[in-house]
Amino acid sequence: MTGSAGHLPALASAVLQPGFVGTTPPPWVCRWLGEGLGAVVLFARNVVDPAQVAALTATLRAERPDVIVAIDEEAGDVTRLESVHGSTRPGNFALGAVDDPALTEAVARDLGVELAAAGVTLNYAPDADVNSNPENPVIGVRSFGADPALVARHTAAWVRGLQAGGVAACAKHFPGHGDTRVDSHHDLPRITADRARLDACELAPFRAAVAAGVQAVMTGHLLVPALDPELPATLSQRILGGLLRDEMGFSGVVVTDAVEMRAVADRYGFAGATVRALAAGADAICVGGERADEQAVRELRDAIVAAVVSGELPEERLAEAAKRVGQLAAWTMAAARTAGSAGVRGAADVGLVAARRAVRVTTARAAAGALPLTRAAHVVEFEPLRNIAIGAETPWGIGAPLGELLPGTSTVRYAEPDVPADPGAGAGTRPLVLVVRDLHRHHWMRSAVQRALAVRPDAVVVELGVPELVTGSVHLATHGATRASGRAAAEVLTGTR
Repeated sequence: MTGSAGHLPALASAVLQPGFVGTTPPPWVCRWLGEGLGAVVLFARNVVDPAQVAALTATLRAERPDVIVAIDEEAGDVTRLESVHGSTRPGNFALGAVDDPALTEAVARDLGVELAAAGVTLNYAPDADVNSNPENPVIGVRSFGADPALVARHTAAWVRGLQAGGVAACAKHFPGHGDTRVDSHHDLPRITADRARLDACELAPFRAAVAAGVQAVMTGHLLVPALDPELPATLSQRILGGLLRDEMGFSGVVVTDAVEMRAVADRYGFAGATVRALAAGADAICVGGERADEQAVRELRDAIVAAVVSGELPEERLAEAAKRVGQLAAWTMAAARTAGSAGVRGAADVGLVAARRAVRVTTARAAAGALPLTRAAHVVEFEPLRNIAIGAETPWGIGAPLGELLPGTSTVRYAEPDVPADPGAGAGTRPLVLVVRDLHRHHWMRSAVQRALAVRPDAVVVELGVPELVTGSVHLATHGATRASGRAAAEVLTGTR
């Protein structure tokens, strides 16, 4: 360490990206911005509508004009900006099913324009993971698909589109979270692939993102022994420095996944994981999905300062991280100045257009003519537990949009403990629609659907997740559970498209 240590708190604050509670910035956030805090991150709890977000970000910029305002907006099942009603755009899996990179770029640009207008400058998206394991509990429809080449071309298109709209993209979860059956919110996933497999699969989309000029990359809390047998990626110099920086040539900001997640916090401590991540080559620390208070931010800042003073974290490394965050802030300010020329959200409603193109219908020969539905239906929606990343507050399903097209349609929803012996009994003689999410991953859901189909083999099955298991005489796959996807499904069911 060189010179006086008085500047260290500001340097440490510059690399933190905390969340907070409320739809207006609390006083502590405004105070910290004046003292060097470089960024904040918004979650659904901070969002009412775009106008409110714009007012919130204007308040932040009154304290620090170049503050980075981040959000975790994947424009699919994971939505923060539209968490109240569900996303008006399809997610990655639907875009991958269409496989039109120009459409993917248009959807991402549309989102970028809307985020930029609200004052958001960094988006923790796209998800660049290859969903090669169908049992993955945390990625699924957040991925563009299971084919590395497809995921790579759509990751690059999404990056180009979002950044053309004026918002920095952040490809995640490096070096790839797709081949896991463990959710890193709860435990440390282990990726057992060898280096050849990683190059051919997991790493391909991140190389494409770097080539497309992505401004940030988010680390995954993943143990990948072929790259580092001891440390998870977020804390690994071999992975962040040797692979991402030196080998792949990435020069932008490396931001961690939420540092309070149990995959790293349980093993290294909340503050310990933060210091280790910075030492390994991370430039920004995301915190606040679960710990969103001033005490958490102060704990991390003080731990970073103490690590520099003790020599555990070289001051040069912290200064380098803060410099990269400053460079990203400068990029976002330049992008904001030109965002107005990008125009307003497309009048053609590109999100619904894309969702419609993603719907796939499989019909048995004996069921020809089963669609369209022409009278009020009975909809049964089976609700699995949702992971923390997606958020339980976002509405989903097709009952509401189908009811708009077929007045009198009724909807019931069952979770695992509550499913009756005959889930479709309430239908009577009306058409029966069974709505599932990732049917292949939930035994209780498969059993319930089988019981319903045994009584009503004419029932329509609508899959809003990964359509790994196709069942029923009429099966409709939307490749996502967004509001746009639900509307598109209702249109197909009623023949009104």
